[in-house]
Amino acid sequence: MAETSAAAPMEQAEAHTHSGGVLLRSIVIGLTAFLTVVDLFATQAILPSLTRHYGVSPAAMGFAVNASTLGMAFSGLAVGYFSREIDRRKGILISLVLLAIPTALLAYAPDLTTFTILRVLQGLCMAAAFTLTLAYLGEHYNAADSASAFAAYITGNVASNLIGRLISAAVADHFGLASNFYFFAVLNLLGALLVYFTIEKTPCMKCVTPAMGSHFEAWIMHLKKPALRASFAIGFCILFAFIGTFTFVNFVLVQPPLGVGAMTLGFVYFVFVPAMATTPLAGRAVRRFGTRPTFWAALGVAALGLPLLVLPSLPAVLLGMVLVGAGTFFAQACATGFVGRAATSDRGAASGLYLASYFFGGLIGSAVLGLIFDMFGWAACVAGIAVALVGAALLAIFLKTPIQPEAMAH
Repeated sequence: MAETSAAAPMEQAEAHTHSGGVLLRSIVIGLTAFLTVVDLFATQAILPSLTRHYGVSPAAMGFAVNASTLGMAFSGLAVGYFSREIDRRKGILISLVLLAIPTALLAYAPDLTTFTILRVLQGLCMAAAFTLTLAYLGEHYNAADSASAFAAYITGNVASNLIGRLISAAVADHFGLASNFYFFAVLNLLGALLVYFTIEKTPCMKCVTPAMGSHFEAWIMHLKKPALRASFAIGFCILFAFIGTFTFVNFVLVQPPLGVGAMTLGFVYFVFVPAMATTPLAGRAVRRFGTRPTFWAALGVAALGLPLLVLPSLPAVLLGMVLVGAGTFFAQACATGFVGRAATSDRGAASGLYLASYFFGGLIGSAVLGLIFDMFGWAACVAGIAVALVGAALLAIFLKTPIQPEAMAH
């Protein structure tokens, strides 16, 4: 009995220490994600101002702002293809340093074409860091910890949506559009600094497993798996729906009858706070209920928000945004974690394929839903978003993978 009572405080202390370490790890992972993709959606908060500045239509400006997803799609493929040769830490570090260049140059973009090209270049750098980080997490953590690590990374993504938009709206409103892009260039460099001090050096995958096949064979291997094919298509649908909602709702918010002001528009994105609170729970939910039930529940939450988006009431629209944001981010955390578990080898290639499909979904979503918005209005745009969510729900039927021995041990 004495030994048991003496051991209990020691076990509690060890559990407390482990819990503290997990929390610190999650904060670092989330902050890395935040500083990696903070440029991606922050510009959406100043879409109406950019539309007036360049004198173009909402659809044209929406496509230009979301052109970063084109760069991210191609970069995800390229980095995934060559990921075996790329040192994770060095690759992430260089990508974030280079990201600051097109970010700063956006302050000088004289026309929409130049603006669009610089956004594509931003996407190339962001996706390189994003893909390599996902691969690093999948390779660095065991099956028991990877779901939580991926959820922490997506939570940082959620935070970038909220805080990035708030910062963008505030800086642009008080100091002008140019100052906004300078500020975000500084954030890119801070991200590189964080990676320098927190990401561990790892050997390239080719050095660890020199007998692996060609890069193309790795892609074919992943695409032969129905579960992974479905997850890639799900990524497409998720960002298609998310981009459609949070790009064009900006124009609805600033027009009558809602009439939200430019500065207030930034505060509207506090709708992402619930997603910041719920997304970290995705890993735990998947472990308890399974990937498919958790994913379907997340999509159900997002679907509940869609009818509210078309009501002529600001509280209703805001609640709809809360539900769509929380649901799609939770679903993204489920899908991202699933790819990391289902890809039993060459996770860099799998992450690249997933992210390429994910960001192509954003690009196509901004183009297609932008045309629908211009031609038929917001209600038709929301209907298109609903179709994407239904598609994702149907594809989730295939999200099934054998339990790995390592996962069973934990």
